[in-house]
Amino acid sequence: MPPRRKLSDLDRGRAIGWLQDGVAARQVAQRLAVAPSVIIRLKQRFHATGRVQERQRSGRPRVTTQREDRFIQRQAMQQRMATANNIRQRLQATTNTVVSGQTIRNRLRNFGLRARRPVRGTTLTANHRAARRAWCTQHVRWQRQQWVQVLFTDIDESRFCLEPADGRIRVWRRRGERFAEGAVLERQRFGGGSVMVWGGISTRPRTPLYHVVGNLTGVRYQNEILQPLVVPALQAIGPRAILQDDNAPPHRSAAVNTFIQQARVNRMLWPANSSDLNPIEHMWDELCHRVQQHHPPPANLGQLLAPAGVEWSSQSIHMQPDQLHAPTMCSMPGTQRRAHALLTLIHIVVNSIFEGCHV
Repeated sequence: MPPRRKLSDLDRGRAIGWLQDGVAARQVAQRLAVAPSVIIRLKQRFHATGRVQERQRSGRPRVTTQREDRFIQRQAMQQRMATANNIRQRLQATTNTVVSGQTIRNRLRNFGLRARRPVRGTTLTANHRAARRAWCTQHVRWQRQQWVQVLFTDIDESRFCLEPADGRIRVWRRRGERFAEGAVLERQRFGGGSVMVWGGISTRPRTPLYHVVGNLTGVRYQNEILQPLVVPALQAIGPRAILQDDNAPPHRSAAVNTFIQQARVNRMLWPANSSDLNPIEHMWDELCHRVQQHHPPPANLGQLLAPAGVEWSSQSIHMQPDQLHAPTMCSMPGTQRRAHALLTLIHIVVNSIFEGCHV
């Protein structure tokens, strides 16, 4: 344990008493677990001033009192979205104390409050909340034997941009170097395009990722996803398999509802605006994180993923050329080639996620 550098007033008085009794400064330092230099400076200060208290240090005095500091903290806790300038104005209007925005941030930092990006949530009405509560009440006592029968699917938020830009990239530059070479970040309009995929997971089988090209209608959802992918996956789960899909318009079209009844598919009623209840959303989050770690997609994906222990082959990505709806990469233009590379990377990362998970 490192020695202390400061002593309380009581310890300072004890140290002076021991020194006056003839105890050596080194022994006093050992008794109080401090460095000998601390005792020597204390002895010199006592001989010069006759006091053991430290001199009042020079410097700018605090402009706010403890009561005003608590007011600043209370304002930040009551209105989390308030800016430092808003809190500064309220403090001035209430206590007539004029401070800067940096002072407000310093006081909040002392209380452990720092500005962070808020998590975005879905707007829920009273009906939404009632439906979510009813669904949770109905399934709260489900056991593992029941959940293994569910095939969770999602498509609404499984879109991956080729060039995502969240506005957090910064560049070091001097004044007047705004357009200097190396200080300009080149971006294509609208993110350079994107790819959308559909997938389904369960504790037993999982469906291959399906590349959705264009707008997905109810007829396309039935012909391209339900018949070739969902029905075989449900049959692999067992006779009591349950399909979970959200309330997107293609999923609830008349053609899809008719097909679901004819195929005798058990469907789980899903509350609106409740994507956070779907476990596949956590897989999409992990997938986005891993894909962004390998962005932009390189030309040789095998070399990129080899250090992670992921083999790059047509068997490991579970896809065929007709599933991609795209020709070979050598005949694609630049944007399509990057989309194909990103889609290939998504397939590889998904398999690496499942290979590392044992349910």
